[in-house]
Amino acid sequence: MLLATTQENARAQSTQQLTLSDAINTGLKNYQSIQAKRSYLNASSALVQNTRNEYLPNVIASVQQDFGNINGQYGPLAAIGGVAGVSSSGPITPSQSWNSSWGGLYFLNTNWEVYSFGRLKSKINLYSAQVQRDSADLMQEEFVQSVKIAGAYLNLLTAQRLLNTAQSNLDRALYVKEVVTARTRTGLNAGVDSSIANSEVSRARLAIIDARNSELQYRNQLAQLLNVPPAEFSLDTTFINKTPVETNTNVAITQNPQVKFFQARINQSDYTTAYLKRSILPGLNLFGIIQTKGSGFDYTYSAANPKYSQSYYDGIKPTRTNYVAGVSIAWNITSLAKIKYQVKAQQFLTEAYRNEYNLVSTQLQDQLVLADQRIANSLQSVAEVPVQYKAASDAYLQKSVLYKNGLTNIVDVQQAQYALNRAEADLNVAYINVWQSLLLKAAASGDFDLFVKQVK
Repeated sequence: MLLATTQENARAQSTQQLTLSDAINTGLKNYQSIQAKRSYLNASSALVQNTRNEYLPNVIASVQQDFGNINGQYGPLAAIGGVAGVSSSGPITPSQSWNSSWGGLYFLNTNWEVYSFGRLKSKINLYSAQVQRDSADLMQEEFVQSVKIAGAYLNLLTAQRLLNTAQSNLDRALYVKEVVTARTRTGLNAGVDSSIANSEVSRARLAIIDARNSELQYRNQLAQLLNVPPAEFSLDTTFINKTPVETNTNVAITQNPQVKFFQARINQSDYTTAYLKRSILPGLNLFGIIQTKGSGFDYTYSAANPKYSQSYYDGIKPTRTNYVAGVSIAWNITSLAKIKYQVKAQQFLTEAYRNEYNLVSTQLQDQLVLADQRIANSLQSVAEVPVQYKAASDAYLQKSVLYKNGLTNIVDVQQAQYALNRAEADLNVAYINVWQSLLLKAAASGDFDLFVKQVK
C-alpha cells in the first residue's frame, strides 16, 4: 500500500504543470555553478571585512615563567638559521655555576600603523572591486542560466508539439490504411495500394520514435539545468498561441550582465595596479611596550655573594618594570625595483581584459541585429503558416474523399498527406520560433524581462 502511494505521488509530481517562471526559479536555486559563484562572493565579502580590520593595532600579551641558571660570558653571538642562544643575564663568574632559580616575565606589546599613505585604503578598494567582480559574475551566471533554461523549455515545447504532429500523421496513415484495405478486399483497388499504405504507416511510426527520442533529449537537458531528476514535464502552452506584444528594448548593451562582468574585471585590474603602486609607500607606526620581570636571584648576586632563592613565589613575583613608547617609519627602499614589473604585468592584464570586453560587446551587438531579423522573419512565418495549413488540410481532405470513391490514386493521397504533415509541423512551431527569437534578443541586450514578463 505504501509503495502504491509513493508511486502515485511521483506520478502526480511528474504531471504537475511546470511554468517557465517556476523552471527558472528552480534552476537558479538548485544549479551548482550558481551556488559556487554565490560562495565566491561571500568569500570576497569576508576578505573586505578582514582587510578593514587590518587597521586595528597589534596587541601582544605574554606571561612567561621559567627555571634556570644565569651564567654570563663575554663573546659575540649571531642568530644564524633561526638558532639563538639562551637569553640569560647575570654576572660573569670565574667558573661554571649551576645555581638556579625561578624567574618570571610579563609584557604587553602594542604596534599600530596609524598612517599608511593610502596603502591600506587601496587594498580595501582592491578587495571591494573583487566583491563587485564576483557579484557581477554571479549575476552573469544567473542571467546565462535563465536564458539556457528558457531555451531548453522552448526546445522541449517544440519537441512535444512535433511529437503530437507525428502522432496525428500516424492517425492519418492508419485511416488511409483502413480505406485502402477495405477497397482492396472488395477488388476496387490493386493490392499494391495496401503495400504503399502499410509502408506509410511504418514510416509514421518511425517518425514517432524519432520524435520521442528528440523529446527525451530535450527533457533531459531541461532536467540537468534544473538539477532535478528527468521527468515527464507538463509545460505551459498558453503563451505559444500568441505573439509577443513588445519586441523592442531600451536597455543598452553595456547593461548586459555578461558585459558588466568583463567591465568588473577591468575595474578590479585597475585597482590591483593602484594597490601595487602604493605598496611601495612607507608606514607610520606607533609602538609601546611595558614589561615586568621577577627573579629569584638577589640584586646583590655575584661570584663573591651568590645570594638567590629557589622559592617559586620569590622567582615569579614582579619586582622590576620597564616601558618604552615611540613612533617609527619604515620603508623598503628596494621595493620600487621589485614592484615595477609587477605593475607592468598588471597593466598588460588590464589591456587583455579590455580586449575581451570589446570582443563580447561586438558579438552581442551582432547577435542583437540577428535577433531583430529573426523576429521579423518569424512574424512573417506566423502570418503564412495558417494559409499553408488550410490549403494542405483541404487538399488532403479532397484527395482522401476522391480516393475513397475511386477517383484518384494512392500516390496523390500520399503526397497530400506529406504536405499536410509539413504544414502541421510548421504551424505547431511557428509561434515558438517567434518566442525563441525574442529570447535571443533578450540574451543579447541583457533585458531578460522583455521575454519573461510576456511569457507569464
